[in-house]
Amino acid sequence: MPIYIAPAGRELQVRKVGADEKVRKHLQELGISEGSKITLISSTGGNVIVIVKEGRLCLDRTLASKIMVA
Repeated sequence: MPIYIAPAGRELQVRKVGADEKVRKHLQELGISEGSKITLISSTGGNVIVIVKEGRLCLDRTLASKIMVA
């Protein structure tokens, strides 16, 4: 499921990042890659705030829709 519809407050595992190579590499540098663990804090209107490692990131709806989690 895309991260923006995942339940808030749970640790999730990234299954797939369906973005182009440049965006995928940037997300990987931020700690979001296949197999990594992230926690969804909130999701409003498709925009999400997640905890990655020890930091928080805000992702817009377009980017959040490309990150599949389980």
